[in-house]
Amino acid sequence: MSDRAPPIVLGIETSCDETAAAIVTGDRIVLAEPVLSQIEEHQAYGGVVPEIAARAHLEHLPGLIARAIREAGIVFDALDAVAGTGGPGLIGGVHVGVMTAKAIASVHDLPFLAINHLEGHALSVRLVDEDVAFPYLLLLVSGGHCQLLSVDGVGRYRRLGTTLDDAAGECFDKVAKMLGLGFPGGPAVERAAKTGDSARFELPRPMRGRAGCDFSFSGLKTAVRLAGEALPPGALGEKDVADLCASFQAAAVDVMADRCANAMKMFEAKSERPAFVAAGGVAANAAVRLRLEELAGENGFRFLAPPPRLCTDNAAMIAWAGIERLKLGLTDSLDFKPRPRWPLDAAAG
Repeated sequence: MSDRAPPIVLGIETSCDETAAAIVTGDRIVLAEPVLSQIEEHQAYGGVVPEIAARAHLEHLPGLIARAIREAGIVFDALDAVAGTGGPGLIGGVHVGVMTAKAIASVHDLPFLAINHLEGHALSVRLVDEDVAFPYLLLLVSGGHCQLLSVDGVGRYRRLGTTLDDAAGECFDKVAKMLGLGFPGGPAVERAAKTGDSARFELPRPMRGRAGCDFSFSGLKTAVRLAGEALPPGALGEKDVADLCASFQAAAVDVMADRCANAMKMFEAKSERPAFVAAGGVAANAAVRLRLEELAGENGFRFLAPPPRLCTDNAAMIAWAGIERLKLGLTDSLDFKPRPRWPLDAAAG
């Protein structure tokens, strides 16, 4: 890293079905963040097809990086490091991003930073709010992950709870698929729920009232399917779908709030009003954010969540995590191997 401040880092994100590049500075300025969605490529399959995703990353990533450099108004020599998602994720896509990041770092003699995708989400709130100090309580809730963690510092995480089966976002997606709402499912369920009656269908709240901070969503997903099948054949109309979505979303939010309330009691706060952060794709859901904000206030926490664009998969959070690690001298060797699985809390397995 050069002596000038603040550092400028290129971030690359290819862990799933978003191809993204971003240029971010150490003083929290996002100079560019182009994202290429692959929704159309995967829509016909009702979910992400790993091989298609990897090929799309390979085809479009070089152009996105060139666009980011152009929009930022810089040249590669202005960069202080290159950060790429090293996992967890669909391994083909992760390989594309890592190899591209390594190549740029090697050609331009820059430090390479292999970023844990989950750490990108965990630290994203610090990109938009400089007053978020360690430690803080984090709900990381996305299509592939649902965890409660104590964020004690960069690279220092203690897991308080995790899902025992489906992640919350995965459950949203599966409910959308069974109701014919298409892909991506989470936003579709949220839209339908806005006009639905959340009290019409009595759905379970798995784990609610139990000790600890673990989650379970598979039973809730099954209950939605059974509720739909209990309707007269051919009767699943637009109102039924909206009511099922509203009832499901209310149940999922209740489960999250109950588990988070337990985590707040377990969290070892170092200040009178500690931060409670929600991050990941499901944290973009307005109903989820509202309930968690109310819960935080009731328990003496300050609620924070990145803007929706930084909750879904994006390269700005990868660049920012790279900046956080670069400042601590935590760079990586070019022989780093991409990881399909990479828990934040190694002790949790």
